[in-house]
Amino acid sequence: MNPDDKSLFLDAMEDVQPLKRCTDIHWQPNCNQRARRTIDTAQLDNFLTTGFLDVLPLAEPLFFQRTGVQRGVIEKLRSGKYPRQASLNLLRQPVEQCRQMLFSFIKQAQKEGMRNLIIIHGKGREAQSHPNIVRSYLARWLTEFEEVQAFCAALPHHGGSGACYVALRKSNEARLENWERHARRSR
Repeated sequence: MNPDDKSLFLDAMEDVQPLKRCTDIHWQPNCNQRARRTIDTAQLDNFLTTGFLDVLPLAEPLFFQRTGVQRGVIEKLRSGKYPRQASLNLLRQPVEQCRQMLFSFIKQAQKEGMRNLIIIHGKGREAQSHPNIVRSYLARWLTEFEEVQAFCAALPHHGGSGACYVALRKSNEARLENWERHARRSR
């Protein structure tokens, strides 16, 4: 193998983890056949992107708002006035595991009709530190969910720049219930 091939191979394999450390792969023991890996079917639809990443500067707070989200909603989210219905802790997790955990978390929260979440991602002191890489991916991934209406950095007592509040869109059932409740008032 020439040095250029080896260099290309090492570059391509830099984020690969040995199987013995990977906890999300399960092997079915079978003496006569090759072991088969079980597949988490929920993760087959995981659309969250990986690959090239622009690392967010440490001084730049996490913030995103979809078009049409009211200013009052954003202010209430920033001030931590919405009750947090669920939380996800991504501290010290590999990036791929964070991707899988976030996907499952958002989908489950949406399924259960939750609207207000908090995600703890940690904060690093250096731009290229692992927590800041996770934070940068999180900022990208959250915008990829249509259900996510907004997110912002948490207040200091909820984790500050090491955590973020996430507001999900109302489910169709909640929207209908809200409409019916307000329709009754106007009668």
